[in-house]
Amino acid sequence: MKPVLFLLFLLACVNPASSGAQQANSATGAKRTQVFSDLPARLEARKGLVYATYGDRALQLDLYRPKSADGESLPAIVCIHGGGWWQGTRESHAHLAQALADRGYVTATISYRLSGEKPFPAQIEDCKAAVRFLRARADEFGIDRKRIGATGLSAGGHLAALLATSGGVAELEGDGGHADRTSTIQAAVPMGAQSDFHAEHIQAVKRTPPAKAGEKPNIWVQFLNGTPSEVPETYALASPLTHLDASDPPMHFITGEQDREATHAEPFRAKMRELEIPEGLTIIPDAPHGFLGRQDFFDQAVEQAAEWFDAHLKP
Repeated sequence: MKPVLFLLFLLACVNPASSGAQQANSATGAKRTQVFSDLPARLEARKGLVYATYGDRALQLDLYRPKSADGESLPAIVCIHGGGWWQGTRESHAHLAQALADRGYVTATISYRLSGEKPFPAQIEDCKAAVRFLRARADEFGIDRKRIGATGLSAGGHLAALLATSGGVAELEGDGGHADRTSTIQAAVPMGAQSDFHAEHIQAVKRTPPAKAGEKPNIWVQFLNGTPSEVPETYALASPLTHLDASDPPMHFITGEQDREATHAEPFRAKMRELEIPEGLTIIPDAPHGFLGRQDFFDQAVEQAAEWFDAHLKP
């Protein structure tokens, strides 16, 4: 990967906008992602809300809501950060959540258990727990509990797609609380997402020497607790395509032109068409995998995501 693209990937997956200000990229002249300075003032923010507990382990989310919609019941969008399932924080999707909230949504950026703490299915269990939490507290947060969507980049995109297709899959629900609520969602916009774990490049994953402390692990082996040949059933269970059926919601995939073709989700979207589920694909010209870290790519992604959610989550 070229140095500039690698930098953009890190900015998007780890914390694409932590500085809160535009900074020129010396190699490309591109701007780092920011939101308009007056946007946060237009939003009500509730941070550090505990949405799930596992013993003494508490998971938190940050909630954003437009102040102008006081008293209204709004659709909600869960924003799931990337980082190869092994790193990253909910703060890395704060700008995405704020930009979407400003368009008339309650948005939530969620923390989830990373693969170094617990392998799959912990990550999707946490996403489902977050959806159930939002439904359980819908009246308090001003959420229309019948209209919840999900989005995210990279590993977060995969989890958004899996969340969309695995409604009703009991073995992925987990015990994060609010079991009386459903974790199904009504729309999704996966970004830079792997949707078919039977794809050739994933099935070719092999074991590598264990990573040293602080080094990047073999993300697939750590996430799924083995290689495809060792735990094929786990790869199948984690694959959004495995669960896709006619009851699943509309999905629009967004990816960078320079990303793997697998992120176009061709087999996945072909099956969606067979099932007559609305689907779409946006390929952002010149963009790398971690496109949310650059302002012009971010703006295009937000525009497309908002258009999709407006069409499928708003009355």
